[in-house]
Amino acid sequence: MLLYKVSLLEECGSPERALEELNKKATRIVDKLAFKEQLASLFLKLGRFNEAEATYRSLLAANSENYRYHEALQKCLGLSLEGGKHSPEHVNKLTSLYKSLQEEYLSSAAAKRIPLDFLENEEFRKAADNYVRPFLTKGVPSLFSDLRPLYDHPGKADILGGLILEIEASLQNNGSFSGRSQKEPPSTLLWTLFLLAQHYDIRGQHDLALAKIDEAIVHTPTVIDLYLVKGKILKHAGDLVAAAALVDEARSMDLADRFLNSECVKRMLQADQVDLAEKTAVLFTKDGDQHNNLYDMQCMWYELASGDSYFRQGSLGRALKKYLAVEKHYADMTEDQFDFHSYCLRKMTLRAYVQMLKFQDRLHSFPFFHRAAVGAIRCYLKLHDAPPKVTVDEEGGFVGLSPSERKRIRQKQRKAEARAKKEAEEKAKEEEAANIAATKSGKRGSQHSKVIDLDPDGQKLLQVEDPLAEATKYLQLLQKHSASRLETHLLSFELNIRKQKMLLALQAVKRQLRLDPDDPEVHRCLIRFLHKVDSLPPAQTSTEKLVQNVIEIERPSLGVPHDKSLLEVNESFLENHRDSLVHRAAAAEMLFLLSPERKEEAIKLIEDSVNNIGPSRDCAFGRIMAWKLKSCVSVHKLLETTFHDTSAASRWGLLCAEMFPFSTYFKGVKSSAVPGSVNYQACSKEDNSDLGKNQNKIIEAFTHSVNGDIPDLKDLKISAPVESHQTC
Repeated sequence: MLLYKVSLLEECGSPERALEELNKKATRIVDKLAFKEQLASLFLKLGRFNEAEATYRSLLAANSENYRYHEALQKCLGLSLEGGKHSPEHVNKLTSLYKSLQEEYLSSAAAKRIPLDFLENEEFRKAADNYVRPFLTKGVPSLFSDLRPLYDHPGKADILGGLILEIEASLQNNGSFSGRSQKEPPSTLLWTLFLLAQHYDIRGQHDLALAKIDEAIVHTPTVIDLYLVKGKILKHAGDLVAAAALVDEARSMDLADRFLNSECVKRMLQADQVDLAEKTAVLFTKDGDQHNNLYDMQCMWYELASGDSYFRQGSLGRALKKYLAVEKHYADMTEDQFDFHSYCLRKMTLRAYVQMLKFQDRLHSFPFFHRAAVGAIRCYLKLHDAPPKVTVDEEGGFVGLSPSERKRIRQKQRKAEARAKKEAEEKAKEEEAANIAATKSGKRGSQHSKVIDLDPDGQKLLQVEDPLAEATKYLQLLQKHSASRLETHLLSFELNIRKQKMLLALQAVKRQLRLDPDDPEVHRCLIRFLHKVDSLPPAQTSTEKLVQNVIEIERPSLGVPHDKSLLEVNESFLENHRDSLVHRAAAAEMLFLLSPERKEEAIKLIEDSVNNIGPSRDCAFGRIMAWKLKSCVSVHKLLETTFHDTSAASRWGLLCAEMFPFSTYFKGVKSSAVPGSVNYQACSKEDNSDLGKNQNKIIEAFTHSVNGDIPDLKDLKISAPVESHQTC
């Protein structure tokens, strides 16, 4: 209660009164840690940096791994990074600060990790070397996740690669780190190979990554983390089916591990093996109606992954069912929070209560809801663009009937369905009440009464009169809670351009340009919008004239002056991003939109793209390609669906199959889509499965082991042609 009063004074803009109240009630405050944190925060807000520094140093003495304390201490010393890079003077001061902290807290990992963010060149290399060696000796699988943000810093990825290669060579040759005579345990080499494989993976060098992870598996075949990382590498290389098969083998090595089960399910859903994924997921649910157990447990990652898979396969009803299930979970959270109001007030846990209210205010900004809302909107957009066709049976039932009679019959059908649903719900309630009564009387009732799903395929969700109106409901939530995400405004444009709401489409384009004017999708929206405006018929009503006048006034703010044509804008965009494949593809698509007769020129823009090989200071790093698999897949679909040029798509597919040999989409020679490849054999291996065969259309069925029998691990080894990378 006392700390709550202090926090209120602080929020009201009176930090002096808050500090006075805090010092006055210091002896009565039981939570000493919260007291110290509040005291340090107030000192910092009031500009009393010396006192704030002393308080944060005392907090670091209690917990030297708290990054918030380190960040606040840097602010106290005037060394925090507000934007851009640290100045050389700041770097020197930070180096001295963390050198003293490392001496004071010898076991603090944070004091050794934080300097890696601001050090450069040789100083960075030395600090990184000292940081990674103890973790390699201990065998910490999460080391790469810790180092992952450093790959966004220019130049540091090459330094880390050279460092790990040097450590590997020293361990291979001498069995110890360079500069040391003490021998390392054999596991140190294993975790060095593990780290090196992840390094090559993030650099897009999947051949080298697979070679290193295979070497680690040969070294110690019983480490499950190796198979998980190999599955991740195969996923990034484009072979989702082989990745799912490999992670399934990892799962079979420890059938009691829920995390491994979840990872396996995730990979299967990414490979569109929904039936196998569901059968694997329910191994860790209660007996009875396992599918409903997943819903009752609010297993949102599973529902989102399932929805994405159904959407890719064109099953909009099932996809919508999964996305709306996630939305229902958030609605339940909103409703459940009402139960805490009286409890928190009664228990006087006011600070926790206020935090819960703030959490509720931003509930719909969390990633799971954002993904579900985006998925639902895309389903409704696709439903609007391609409405489901009426089946022969439905047409036969309405032959010879007038529209009013058809409407009356549909109303009767809806009433019958609602009545059946109500009866099913009442029956379920009666069974539940009978079970409760039986439990109280000591008798066993019928366990796990199954809730009847009257629409398992989500067909009723597709029978909406106005899909765009349904999509608008979710778009409004995204605009309120995810306004800083570019994807929100891209969807807003797609929705409003279909509804002919030109001013709202203009608003979406302006917000896109404010967030990221160089994004290729933003360029597409800009050109499509102005092309749509230019192709509108002359305004007839006063409202139409007003709309067109507003758009003409706002046109220069979009970066398109009145004296500049859209073709010139598109050419200018291409000149600014000539070396980027995705930007060239966007410019080519818009050129084809504006001038369909220049189709061949637009296709040539794409085919003339150059896959720049990234510079490397050592040939041991191999080739680093600028093109990404996802971008190449998008370009191939663009050539097929937008340009409708099968020969150009075929040429592009052959080029990408050579660059991405593990990609099943392009049928690379090393992928599981090609009979005879190692991955194909691994995915087609049959064992004593009781889960049935996968019906996935991507590849022939592979079986799913649940009995823990592991096939010969050598069969899963992928022999990467490392020799081809030995010369620069």
